[in-house]
Amino acid sequence: MTTELRRLRNYINGEFRDAADGRTIDVVNPATGEVFATSPLSGQADVDAAMDAAAAAFPAWRDTTPAERQKVLLKIADAFEERAEDLIAAEVENTGKPVALTASEEVPPMVDQIRFFAGAARMLEGRSAGEYMEGMTSIVRREPVGVCAQVAPWNYPMMMAVWKFAPALAAGNTVVLKPSDTTPASTVLMAEIIGAIVPKGVFNVICGDRETGRAMVEHPTPAMASITGSVRAGMQVAESAAKDVKRVHLELGGKAPVVVFEDTDIAKAVEDISVAGFFNAGQDCTAATRVLVHESIHDEFVTQLAKAAADTKTGQPDDEDVLYGPLNNANQLKQVSGFIDRLPAHAKVESGGHQVGDKGYFYAPTVVSGLKQDDEIIQNEVFGPVITVQPFRDEAQALEFANGVEFALASSVWTKDHARAMRMSKSLDFGCVWINTHIPLVAEMPHGGYKKSGYGKDLSAYGFEDYTRIKHVMTSLG
Repeated sequence: MTTELRRLRNYINGEFRDAADGRTIDVVNPATGEVFATSPLSGQADVDAAMDAAAAAFPAWRDTTPAERQKVLLKIADAFEERAEDLIAAEVENTGKPVALTASEEVPPMVDQIRFFAGAARMLEGRSAGEYMEGMTSIVRREPVGVCAQVAPWNYPMMMAVWKFAPALAAGNTVVLKPSDTTPASTVLMAEIIGAIVPKGVFNVICGDRETGRAMVEHPTPAMASITGSVRAGMQVAESAAKDVKRVHLELGGKAPVVVFEDTDIAKAVEDISVAGFFNAGQDCTAATRVLVHESIHDEFVTQLAKAAADTKTGQPDDEDVLYGPLNNANQLKQVSGFIDRLPAHAKVESGGHQVGDKGYFYAPTVVSGLKQDDEIIQNEVFGPVITVQPFRDEAQALEFANGVEFALASSVWTKDHARAMRMSKSLDFGCVWINTHIPLVAEMPHGGYKKSGYGKDLSAYGFEDYTRIKHVMTSLG
């Protein structure tokens, strides 16, 4: 008996459509390795149609009042709550994530973030009007940038879509959003929900591959391109956008250092760090995957962390005892396995280091010690359930190791010494520094990095302002 595949479609100008040329991509459930749906492989004609729709809708949406946009976003948040079970089901089928954790750790923050940006829509602030030249009054206007081309990743398809569309719509922009080719299901469902609330053309979703994303970024219509993805993808977007000087917003890779000093409560730190490293199978740019431990407690820390990894469970979405599900796709499983296969002789796998089961893309929680600063697995993002551990001798070396990578998104410091924590937070070259915790995020605070982790901020008023432009208006008093 053959099960009929679900047919996902683009959402353009208020209606669902197949790709203009009829091409499709198979969508795989990573928990089973089986195809469950097809989605459009959108080409230039689909990109053109979506951009035309967003451009046509922009003037009217731009001219809505902040209060009107707030009401719309609040309706979207309410609708997401009402359709939570459907959203969770779509996300789980597309990612293999645990059902219980998706319900508790993703939907509530998403709804809260939409409501935050609903409020931010009414809080645009700027300099007061003033006379900076005799006989002239100057004012500053904040305006939406226009049509936004947005590309979301596969690690948090729903939440990253929210981080894209919510600030853009709140600021008065219109959106063309592309989900990853491996995780379009929940985003297409979002289009159904949002489309019933916003005017047609304001929010559009087109599915496709890397070439679809490239066509979006290179299209002459968008004023801004925003992507969450790999460093390579970010570089390509920045290069493409430069050709017609588009504004670019990039949230790229990470390699978060977790600096553990000798006065730390080892058991508590191990418990928290293991969760922050293995959650979502380590498929998080901020994951606590690069641990630096003072040499005096290194061996004990490694022993306890290896035990915590061995006690951590991965498995099917309906198993309430699992911390994380599968890696997202076959290529990602190959990448993670490759890092372990290529470990240098001086490295030691303390726990894990292998695929789990013969169905789906599951990988065991893994701890690797004995590493050197220039090792591949230290310098490059694994994006899997792998935690590395290195010893350091003092604060200066901890900073040298922590900052000695090309990424600069997130970091954490673990110590009871307040002055030391403040010194470290000042010197760590990362967009976020957590102290005695790792990975919590709130809508009110900015998220974004430096160096090859990209530029621009998600969440917060700073993230909202990224979707606005500044205009100076000067008027004569004569």
